[in-house]
Amino acid sequence: MNFGTMNSNAHDEQRTRDIDALVDHLDPTDAQAVRRAWDFAAALYGSARLPTGEEIVAHALGTVRILDAVRADAPARAAGFLFSAAERLAKPEEQLKENFGDEIATIAIGVRQLARVGIATRPLHRAVGSAQSAKPLDAKASERQAETLRKMVLAFSTDIRVVLVRLASRLQTLRWYAETKTPLAEWTDPDIARESLELYAPLANRLGVWQIKWEIEDLAFRFLEPDAYKRAARMLDEKRVEREGFIQKKTHELHAQLAAAGIDAVVTGRPKHLYSIVGKMQAKKLAFENLYDVRGLRVIVPDEAACYATLSLVHGRWQSLPSQFDDYIAKPKENGYRSIHTIVRDDEGRPFEIQIRTREMHRFAEYGVAAHWRYKEGGASSRAADRFDDRIAWLRQLFAWRSEISGEAGQGAEQGAERGNALRLDDASDAPLDDRIYVLTPEARVIELPAGATPIDFAYHVHSDLGHRCRGARVDGALVPLNTVLKTGQTVEIITAKASLATPLEALGPSRDWLNVQLGYLHSPRARAKVRQWFNARELEATLATGRAAVEKTLQQTARGSGKAMPALDDIAARLGLTKADELFAAVAKDEISLRQVADAVVDDGTGRAEFDIDEMLLARKSGASSAVDAKRSGVLVVGVDSLLTQLAKCCKPAPPDAIAGFVTRGRGVSIHRADCTNLAAMRARERERMIDVDWGAPDKRGDAVYPVDVLVSAQDRQGLLRDISEVFSREKINVVAVQTESRKGMARMAFTAEVGDARLLQKALVAIGEVKGVVDAKRK
Repeated sequence: MNFGTMNSNAHDEQRTRDIDALVDHLDPTDAQAVRRAWDFAAALYGSARLPTGEEIVAHALGTVRILDAVRADAPARAAGFLFSAAERLAKPEEQLKENFGDEIATIAIGVRQLARVGIATRPLHRAVGSAQSAKPLDAKASERQAETLRKMVLAFSTDIRVVLVRLASRLQTLRWYAETKTPLAEWTDPDIARESLELYAPLANRLGVWQIKWEIEDLAFRFLEPDAYKRAARMLDEKRVEREGFIQKKTHELHAQLAAAGIDAVVTGRPKHLYSIVGKMQAKKLAFENLYDVRGLRVIVPDEAACYATLSLVHGRWQSLPSQFDDYIAKPKENGYRSIHTIVRDDEGRPFEIQIRTREMHRFAEYGVAAHWRYKEGGASSRAADRFDDRIAWLRQLFAWRSEISGEAGQGAEQGAERGNALRLDDASDAPLDDRIYVLTPEARVIELPAGATPIDFAYHVHSDLGHRCRGARVDGALVPLNTVLKTGQTVEIITAKASLATPLEALGPSRDWLNVQLGYLHSPRARAKVRQWFNARELEATLATGRAAVEKTLQQTARGSGKAMPALDDIAARLGLTKADELFAAVAKDEISLRQVADAVVDDGTGRAEFDIDEMLLARKSGASSAVDAKRSGVLVVGVDSLLTQLAKCCKPAPPDAIAGFVTRGRGVSIHRADCTNLAAMRARERERMIDVDWGAPDKRGDAVYPVDVLVSAQDRQGLLRDISEVFSREKINVVAVQTESRKGMARMAFTAEVGDARLLQKALVAIGEVKGVVDAKRK
């Protein structure tokens, strides 16, 4: 046997011993599953290497060693060996499920998908890195986008073990670069280091996997800022091993003292790592000698009384620093966090921190709104953030349960397996998942959308104009229908309509089909509102164009006949009681103001009134029968004058028994307004002599006459709102002849035109409408 063969055999034997060590504390069934995964992966990978240069089999072993250190269960370990198998199989999902079952296959496929998302979002971390200063811990450029990416990664993984395996794999990559002493400039992809610091370390922190968190941070920091790392290392006057020894010694000493005092306590400790030390120095602008919590202990006791008893014992044993004492039990933080923090010096003058809290306080700090990651990393509170926090708490608790199960398996295989079946919670679909999805733009920007969103929702979220011009979409490079429901992790590219001089505006806008709920084009209320706004704007433009054309034609004719200079359009609008020209155009298009009124306003020079012949302009008397019909049609009697042509004003739509007044128009008879009409007030101010007294005729004279009135309703928009309001009108036997609706920002505004014989009958309907669910206000216009 040659030397190379001997080395190969020795290498294989070592790996066999490594596998034995990774499964010897598992129950036989789990151990067999992990071994089968190793055998399958080793044969599949052979001597292949990752893009980093590391052998895949070596990477798989290193990943599973890390999973073993955090006491991950057997399926996670098996998936750790199979992390790269999917890329080398023709039908990965089918083949993995056939060989290892649904659970292990799902985790392995999920790890592969997470890795692909990481590759797609590398440009994000590159951009963040370039935006930061030379000190990576100072600025947090694009933190909001990075936070959305972290949410996306977790939402993408319905099983915590997917994230856990991915974290272990990333840590193994960093370890390999450290062991081979490869400088960042020589990495195949230098963005891995920043991605590790900004994405994976915070995720490990939030999941409570502290061992992985601090090691990822220290290694990434070491590669990204080697000079700063070396300076920090020199600042520590003792090695990590010595610091860990110090913590271990103080932990045992304090635990013994508490036990002697009859206090039931759990004492734990861990020295701070380099990244945390430098981060705190920069965040609080502290010199190293003023950093007192490089070493720390945590004491967990049964109740508050034991907290203060422990504090008394600690201060009696070691010298305390009064300026470094915080009692968050007596005065909790705003987020509800409670604990006692004190800094003491040992007999050699070395400072260390001690935190004291009850078990309940500790659970709240770990899983509640004051979770460790929340007060370390900050973050605004919102309903969406609270839902995300709930998911994090569930994930962390699930991991804790699985760790307990794994630990019990080592103490007693049968007992551990029994509890494992009870608490395994393998079906993560039973968990309270977020109602959000996270997709990518082609530039790797992460977009957060409500679950059920479509490519059109995506387009409107990016930009309103992109949504209006959306004509197609590619999802992960493949063309899809616009009503396709998107999933977390997908990359979405929008195909837009191209503008040209020959392209009409309508061709560049949305389709009315998008508003059809049954077709499923839009899921987001925000996108639906933007589509409605587009069509409302087009309708307003058409209305204004119609009104403008009619007004301009009238102005030209009036100018030729009067020989007077043409006043400004805004001045004409003001003479008619309006504020600007657009309001005039809209009123003319809707027939709320006649063109004759416009012409009269042009002739009026503003110094008094326009000249007119009252007999010529007044109302077109008709022969007896015809005039009588006109008077009866409105039911209005003009005081002192018989059989005048009358018309009910459209601006205020009077109805009996409203107080009314008449205005003699030019050529259109007497216009009947409500006494409180603002248009009537403007006309009275200009031409008081045209005012005339009018009154409603006797009820028996009005017969079956009905009068149009406008009702305005404001309500919170919901499905079935229009139906419920219409039922009120129907129940009150009020005929509705027209309705217009508009929805904006979740509020619906509706304008109904109803026919009533007596306006007092409307009041009962308005009260009933006000009681409809969601209605905020209901009134007559």
